[in-house]
Amino acid sequence: MKFRSTRDVTAQATDALAAIIQGLAVDGGLFVPVAFPHPNYDLATLIQQPYQLIAQQVFGWFFNELSGLEVAATKAYGSQWDTPSITPLTKQIAGNYYLELFHGPTLAFKDVALQALPQLMRLAKEQGRNPNETIILTATSGDTGTAALRGFKNILGTQVVVFYPQDGISPIQKLQMLGQTGANLHVVGITGNFDQAQTRVKQIFNNPQIRQQLAQQKQQFSSANSMNIGRLIPQITYYFSAYGQLVRQGVIKVGEKINFSVPTGNFGDILAGYYAKKLGLPIHKLICASNVNHVLTDFFQTGTYDRQRKFQVTNAPSMDILVSSNLERLLFDAYRQDAEVINKLMQQLQSQGTYQVTPQVHKWLQATFAAGYATPNQVQAEIRRVYEQANYLIDPHTAVGSFVTQQYQAQTNDQHPCVILATASPYKFPETVLTAINSQTNPPSGLAAIETLAKFDTKPLTTGVKELFVDQPQSQLTIAPPEMTTTVLDLI
Repeated sequence: MKFRSTRDVTAQATDALAAIIQGLAVDGGLFVPVAFPHPNYDLATLIQQPYQLIAQQVFGWFFNELSGLEVAATKAYGSQWDTPSITPLTKQIAGNYYLELFHGPTLAFKDVALQALPQLMRLAKEQGRNPNETIILTATSGDTGTAALRGFKNILGTQVVVFYPQDGISPIQKLQMLGQTGANLHVVGITGNFDQAQTRVKQIFNNPQIRQQLAQQKQQFSSANSMNIGRLIPQITYYFSAYGQLVRQGVIKVGEKINFSVPTGNFGDILAGYYAKKLGLPIHKLICASNVNHVLTDFFQTGTYDRQRKFQVTNAPSMDILVSSNLERLLFDAYRQDAEVINKLMQQLQSQGTYQVTPQVHKWLQATFAAGYATPNQVQAEIRRVYEQANYLIDPHTAVGSFVTQQYQAQTNDQHPCVILATASPYKFPETVLTAINSQTNPPSGLAAIETLAKFDTKPLTTGVKELFVDQPQSQLTIAPPEMTTTVLDLI
């Protein structure tokens, strides 16, 4: 399996080892397979396998030159998860099912990939005989940072630098990030939003002088967010796992199509679902669920991507994003791997803040994707509705997916069973959940909010939640976005 950049008109190929370690292509593009895999497998057999074996199979389709994938999958999905099924399918409400992706150590779906990426990167460095120290440089809207810090904690030959919007994440998300201790971990708040952090990170990645300086020091950058193909591919696994759980529960028969509703900001999670469909998983619709920063909803409905709008801080902060990086990979497919067109669109986005796809591409997108969004008030109402109907707590991001699903089904009368991705534990956003289910106008904050919320839950607190009460947060470093480059060089 070879990979190429979405922006390289020469289609120069690289191997999996380099793609995983490098993370982001030097031209600013994202790595994609030169030829997408079309494996010959028996779906009925695959979906009955334990999660670790499905993951190993998925890894092998894309990273077949790496040996040791069985060990990587076993280590990624081991005792650090609080359920042996890793991503259990739970609560059914009117034909909709919630896929819990938050049973890893940091209580969010990012753990699924960021417990695997360090294992894949270790194999790539060992087998590629790469002696360089890896600098994991990433921007986070809340969950990626903690999961990356936890996944790479005290990994030899690796440093992690995470930037997050100081006022754009929940108190628990901040507590988690600052509570990750390790000699190789660096956490930095910025007085700006996620888009500003992500843009600066890309600029640092693509700065030739910095790359040269790192090379002289036997260091190199890599990424831990879904721009890294090694972070994206592991997420495909839970789509197959969810399908298998529906089959075992007797909801569907093998071969019948289902829908997935995905709350998404940077478009990585739902892109993994699109890749699962390309691999042969019977998916009818992928429902792209956004919060009130609904740049993706507008794109799928109109064919125009326009980030020129007010950035809104919401009660679903991990989705407060106006530049969805992984959409570039989908456009690359939509334009039949025409890197020249992708370059033009991305340049327009950077210089003008907007671009428009052709009517043919728009029609192609709408064949697979539906889209909708939820306002903060609708998020609150959906948390309350699900709790009152099913005695089930959901976090605000899951509520976005749940609300948009209801909206989509009412508009289309689509009867396919739908799996709603529950992307985070309600205990990551206890203030919001308490306000919704208990009508508290001034709920307690942080750990006190968790203790109060637990009184409304029928299940005991998981290990990951309990750890929040023993973590000792490090001191907080906060800078302005223009200082990010100097800060990175100082830290490493």
